[in-house]
Amino acid sequence: MKLFNKGAYLRAGLITLITLIVLNIAGTNPVYAIQKKAADTTVSTADVTFTDIPTAADSIAIRKKQADSVKKAEAAKVTKTSASASKTAEKPKSLWQIFIEGLLGGFTAVILPCIYPLLPLTVSFFTKKSGSKSKAVMQSLIYGVSIIVIYVTLGLLISIIFGSDALNELATNGIFNIFFFLLLIVFGISFLGAFEIVLPSKLANKLDENSDKGGLAGIFFMAATLVVVSFSCTGPIIGTLLVDAASKGDRLGPAMGMFGFSLALALPFTIFALFPSALKTLPKSGGWLNSVKVVLGFLELAFALKFLSNVDLAYHWNWFDREIFLSLWIAIGLMIGLYLIGKIKFSHDSDVKYLTIPRTFLAIIVFAFVIYMIPGLWGAPLKSISAFLPPEATQDFNLSNIPDGSGSAAASSSAAIPASIGERKYAANYTRIKTKGLDAWYDYDQALQVSKALHKPILIDFTGFNCVNCRKMEANVWSDPQVFSRIKNDFVLLQLVVDDKAELPVNEQFVSDYSGKKITTLGGKWSNLEAQRFNSNSQPLYVMLDGDGNLLKDASGAEIPTSPANYDIASYLKFLDSGLAAYKK
Repeated sequence: MKLFNKGAYLRAGLITLITLIVLNIAGTNPVYAIQKKAADTTVSTADVTFTDIPTAADSIAIRKKQADSVKKAEAAKVTKTSASASKTAEKPKSLWQIFIEGLLGGFTAVILPCIYPLLPLTVSFFTKKSGSKSKAVMQSLIYGVSIIVIYVTLGLLISIIFGSDALNELATNGIFNIFFFLLLIVFGISFLGAFEIVLPSKLANKLDENSDKGGLAGIFFMAATLVVVSFSCTGPIIGTLLVDAASKGDRLGPAMGMFGFSLALALPFTIFALFPSALKTLPKSGGWLNSVKVVLGFLELAFALKFLSNVDLAYHWNWFDREIFLSLWIAIGLMIGLYLIGKIKFSHDSDVKYLTIPRTFLAIIVFAFVIYMIPGLWGAPLKSISAFLPPEATQDFNLSNIPDGSGSAAASSSAAIPASIGERKYAANYTRIKTKGLDAWYDYDQALQVSKALHKPILIDFTGFNCVNCRKMEANVWSDPQVFSRIKNDFVLLQLVVDDKAELPVNEQFVSDYSGKKITTLGGKWSNLEAQRFNSNSQPLYVMLDGDGNLLKDASGAEIPTSPANYDIASYLKFLDSGLAAYKK
């Protein structure tokens, strides 16, 4: 194979490295555009013109209006700063989480039957054909970088095609969720051995022909051939990863996921080229490779159920309850455990003559997880996985000991609410995400009336049917007795669900002054309020207001900032108490 000289390799490697660094640092804040637009629409008094008015009363009114404008401008500036700061702090964590998930997916792909047997073959090719160890190492590095470039390019294409706004909307789009539910079911069935998902053989043959050209181009096409040939194994993992990354709504999410995946995939080829003798320590290929594939197939089926649950909640189908979800997960877990101990075998599996140590420990973990989930059928909180389950309010039979709100405090609160306020608007839409014992309101204007009637501050919970972090907060933080008591007795809880697909009446639909889009759904109305008033598009977001809709101020006169998800109970209590103290003052 004809190769470039060492200087050419170094230049190529340097260019590739710089490209990767740029890809990783080129991200932009996902709410930058929103915040910039907000800045452009901030009220200003620079152009205010005063006209002499004969009456003193009118002059006072003008001065009052001017003062109110200044006050609103300053409030918007403070709110924007706090929201921007919180969003900026959250973004790297999200990208790192996607990267780590990609890394784990890549390491998993390495031990699948499409890739694992290629490790010694590829390393041996570089070692024998290069003529020297230094050239073998250089070729393997270029091979690994080529794999990374191919997958990262795929991730960037996903971002470019959809765009950041579309990625934000995908998470709650019904068609998107149904499509990927069906897609992951197909992936899972494929991993179980019913069929193989492969790219056209002509593409693989063409790439293989180009890999014989030699030089840098030849090595790149070798990497491309690996990507295409191994697609039957990597395709479901990549698909799942891209779905998860896209639903995060971050512009660089898919690219970062693909970077982690490809890095994990490329590392073994490079490491074993550096230390060829280490290949002898690898376990031999065999039936265990297919076992990994089958287990992943079961996991794909379990993951698919989350997308179906998202659609069920957002579109109010009301048939995919928590116990149905748990029953399916328990059944899938039992199947995995029985498969690991050899009690279930597929047509393409080899016999399990005895249990190996890894199989034994994996089976113990799986069966323990199944046993852990079983009490959830009767309402156990299952806090470690509650974020992924349908809300507890969807449970038909629940033995949970969370207070039911039937005490005297609830009765007196209900009695104090004037009849003129009327029934809780939209309450019928949210029985499936209702936190037991908490009587929330779901309309902003109605909550303001209740706040004035009860003389209590408002706690806005910007939430969503498909919000994983919201469910985690409710299960792990709101269930704390002190937090629960504060929210129940001291606040008017206002839950605004930003992904509700219920249509607004025609006379209530409007074109947003903020985004310029027509708002036709109830969720769109609250999402617009969150972005326009509080400069945020993430959930959960907690905001404390007085009965006039103003942000509460602390002792120094500064507005208490909004709070994103905060899983530290003590910190969340401090946040709530600061609002109560400000309101009482």
